[in-house]
Amino acid sequence: MTIAKDGYSNIIGAVVLALVLAVIGFLIGGFSAYILYAVAFLFVVSITLFFRDPDRNIADDEDLILSPADGKIVSIQEVEEPIYIKGKATQISIFLSPLDVHVNRLPAGGTIEYVKYNPGVYLMAWDHRASSMNERADFGILHPSGTKVFFRQITGFMARRIVYRVKEGDEVKAGDRFGIMKFGSRMDIIVPVEVEVRVEEGDRMVGGETVLGRIKIS
Repeated sequence: MTIAKDGYSNIIGAVVLALVLAVIGFLIGGFSAYILYAVAFLFVVSITLFFRDPDRNIADDEDLILSPADGKIVSIQEVEEPIYIKGKATQISIFLSPLDVHVNRLPAGGTIEYVKYNPGVYLMAWDHRASSMNERADFGILHPSGTKVFFRQITGFMARRIVYRVKEGDEVKAGDRFGIMKFGSRMDIIVPVEVEVRVEEGDRMVGGETVLGRIKIS
């Protein structure tokens, strides 16, 4: 199992805490010691699994919009996007539970034209207000067709750290890893209304594999 390098420090911290619990268990002895051993073991396993980073089978079609994250679609709605697309668009919101893979992947290929980190609050990730009020990082990709794709990493009540490794001017490929959100969060993907959306609310996503839509090339 491959582990995301962004999780190394968290896993080390979990191991240290687990060792402390194990020592306490050894000192107190009895049945309570076994409970502490079990808690310590499960804690390390759960933190390690959270940072798993599986390979994905990425479609070789540059006109597809791919899911940037694992999770469940909680909303698909028409919006006015004033920052990057600057017009009517379709917003697809994906909720990531703590059990989902949290490594994020690029939804489209092209040129990174917009990157901005925005501080904010920590509403529950499924709250519709999270898109505009929570701490987030915004990204805009100009697809070779001229289509603009806007997407956001959004913190949730549990997710308190966003990590990304792209900057304006980067040439990127759909499905490539670009960051991670730690411990439960949300991603929004916003595309022009002309993009053919192929998913529905309630669908489960696999980051880098699930096709969200197709760019219509005239």
